[in-house]
Amino acid sequence: MQAVIMAGGKGTRLAALTKDEIPKPMVEVAGKPLLLWQVERLKDHGITDILMVIGHLGEKIQEFFGDGERFGVRIRYFVEETPLGTAGSFYYLKDMVEETFFMMSGDLFFDIDFGRMLAFHEKKKAAATLFVHPNGHPYDSDLLVLDEDDRVRKFDSKHNTRDYWYENCVNAGIFVFNRKICDRVPEPVKRNLENDVIQGMIQDGESVYGYRSPEYVKDVGTVDRIQQTLKDIERGFIAEKSLSRKQKCIFLDRDGTINQYRGLVYKEEDFELEPCAVQAVKRINQSGRLGIVITNQPVVARGLCGIEDVENIHRKLSSLLGKEGAFLDDILFCPHHPDKGYPEENPAYKIPCECRKPKTGLVEQAAEKYNIDLSASWMVGDTTIDIQTGINAGMRTALVLTGEAGKDKKYDVTPDLVCRDLLEAVEKILEMD
Repeated sequence: MQAVIMAGGKGTRLAALTKDEIPKPMVEVAGKPLLLWQVERLKDHGITDILMVIGHLGEKIQEFFGDGERFGVRIRYFVEETPLGTAGSFYYLKDMVEETFFMMSGDLFFDIDFGRMLAFHEKKKAAATLFVHPNGHPYDSDLLVLDEDDRVRKFDSKHNTRDYWYENCVNAGIFVFNRKICDRVPEPVKRNLENDVIQGMIQDGESVYGYRSPEYVKDVGTVDRIQQTLKDIERGFIAEKSLSRKQKCIFLDRDGTINQYRGLVYKEEDFELEPCAVQAVKRINQSGRLGIVITNQPVVARGLCGIEDVENIHRKLSSLLGKEGAFLDDILFCPHHPDKGYPEENPAYKIPCECRKPKTGLVEQAAEKYNIDLSASWMVGDTTIDIQTGINAGMRTALVLTGEAGKDKKYDVTPDLVCRDLLEAVEKILEMD
């Protein structure tokens, strides 16, 4: 398998470290150049054919890596005599790349399971796959809008006036491409990968997908970001988040746990976070554990609203958390309800299913997608249904005394923890683990 690293940036934001004596991708991180970290992670996943696109001070990169033999890989170079942006070099690369190849920016620090991303790309028969994830500042990030099949429908520029709720879905800068993408740059001129190439593919109906992953990918193009990455390396945070390793997750109920309980919430104006929710989710983010919502939303089956309305409420949830620097790794919901007889009910969703809690369909879906060790994970909620779900899935459980506070009495169960609210539950879970 092959990877192309775009390593030609000048890196003016890192001038205090590079002093214009080394190219940005050669900045030292924890004792070795950033590019060496990338090469080592690629090699770990069997990607040993590497093509580096270099420019400013590129000779420093060539001097250090040579042909790559001493690092156990094969490295070739394309030298941009004049800057061609993030995609202009595709004109020259079409005869140098394989049918399918990875591409990444040279200023990223990452540790991801490339095999999973490639399997997703192949399953979707995609022309292009973008690694996407939530971050702690979606309000000033370029976002992607994906459909229910993870197909990219459009870009949402950070310069847009966002008077709407949005999903925290950020392009991380790692891609899988079919070689035909090079045909979109028919002449050697400066081109922007996202704006000029990928958006053109979307507009032309080509299959562009977003691969959602909680793994560690960070742009270290500033001194502050390098300092944060150093801290993450020291505490083992980065390697542990690779999906090649089993993950720990704190699964969260929604109504009455994250947001205030108001019966069946089907209007966005009725959705309001619990006072402790932001801090609780931040603590999950900081711990390295996944935070995933699993929620029953029978409002669809009862005909109170549609799927899009539930998804808009979830965009509100993501937006509210994101404004405060917190994020969820995923939100999964069941729209079904087995009991018939409501006047406005939607018969398409009035069916028995495997995704409605306390059944474990959604939990199992998340476990497969994110390689979660359920025996090392928790379910947190405000009802005995949530506790029974956790027990059925082989997890430990925490009941919070917000929302229904276990008064539903639908199941005779005993949680491992009983906590005042979500924040106390998260703190106790982290203390125990």
